Amino acid sequence: MFKSDSGPLKIALVGATGMIGRAVVDACIGREDVRLVAIARREMKLPVGARMELFVADPGHWEEVIEAVKPQVMINALGTTRKKSGGDDDAFRAVDHDLVLDVARAAHRQGVQRFISVSSVGAHILAKTFYLQVKGEAERDLAKVGFRRLDILRPSLLRGARPDDLRFVERLGIIAAPLGNLMLQGNYRKYRAIEAATVADAALALALTKPGGRFAHDHDAILRAAGSLPQPEPRLTA
Repeated sequence: MFKSDSGPLKIALVGATGMIGRAVVDACIGREDVRLVAIARREMKLPVGARMELFVADPGHWEEVIEAVKPQVMINALGTTRKKSGGDDDAFRAVDHDLVLDVARAAHRQGVQRFISVSSVGAHILAKTFYLQVKGEAERDLAKVGFRRLDILRPSLLRGARPDDLRFVERLGIIAAPLGNLMLQGNYRKYRAIEAATVADAALALALTKPGGRFAHDHDAILRAAGSLPQPEPRLTA
């Protein structure tokens, strides 16, 4: 695990207002080994106990924030849905590909060498669905940015609180997930539903991992990474 002589590991997070982003914020509560800085387009209510900074700015100014913050690791939890983008392919691509790459390149220009990005199971440039094609293109282009370490998380259906956007089909999927997961064995295990909090723990554990390289993490690898996250050390009291 990463150890810094200069204090806590500084992590910048984009996509903090989404399901996984909020879970990352929760996962950092009570930890003395990380300092979380969120960069967002709009204000968000921070959970009780969160000790972090939130910078609200237009994406065109995010590089200025990254330059000022000087994070050691960047976590990308950006993402929208076809519904939120009004069914507009260009609007969807603008977030899930273009904005993701803009952030990655800005971070790299500012000296960030470790990048963690949340993608999706089945992401591939030749996938049958537009959603997965775009995710695959983002993965491909992130690999070209030049980070010393790049981690791609590929969860399937996310379980957790999503009060602002919980589609009917997703609700049914979440309800059926425990039984469905038991039926997904072998090569199909990667399609198992997973808790957003588990994905967040995996992202945080990978942020604390120092060796370089490029890695893709499907369901079981996400579980292993999450399980390796050290428990927060108790705070010293006078």
